[in-house]
Amino acid sequence: MEVNPNRAAEEPRAAEMRLKEKSMITSEERTWANLDNIARDILYMALDKSLFPRVTKCKSAKEIWTILIQITEGDEQEKENKLTIAMKKFEDFKMGAGESVFEMEARFMKLLTEIDDLDKELTQKEINLKILRGLPKSWKMKVIAMRDHRNLKTTSTTQIFSDLKAYEFEREALHEE
Repeated sequence: MEVNPNRAAEEPRAAEMRLKEKSMITSEERTWANLDNIARDILYMALDKSLFPRVTKCKSAKEIWTILIQITEGDEQEKENKLTIAMKKFEDFKMGAGESVFEMEARFMKLLTEIDDLDKELTQKEINLKILRGLPKSWKMKVIAMRDHRNLKTTSTTQIFSDLKAYEFEREALHEE
């Protein structure tokens, strides 16, 4: 694109910018255009069926990116609504019936990422207590032992889940006997 030098002479309503003639395009401009095409292709391939129609008319990768940010982040009210939902999921988090600790960990980490993406910070103690409170009643003795022998303010989520996986393995071995 280039500034339309004949804009005033042609017509006041004429476009301010016009396409450059191919012979006037520099190699640097060709490189930037090519990189933009590559970026657009990458973005298009990464989109699912629900998002793709919303960005098909975009003329640049930057334009696609801006629309995707608007869609995923939304305005302040939408962010607040998403945070409310995520925090409710956090409050109600429990280990599902027949769910392994590994599956529970995957769900929990996804939820923590969602909360973190919405700029809500939880303390390590809150996170660890939620994990322990989300375990079934049959795990009561393990929960009490972990609360008594672990500093829940400093123990990492990875360590908590590691202990729970080991305990689950031991429980399964005892159950088989």
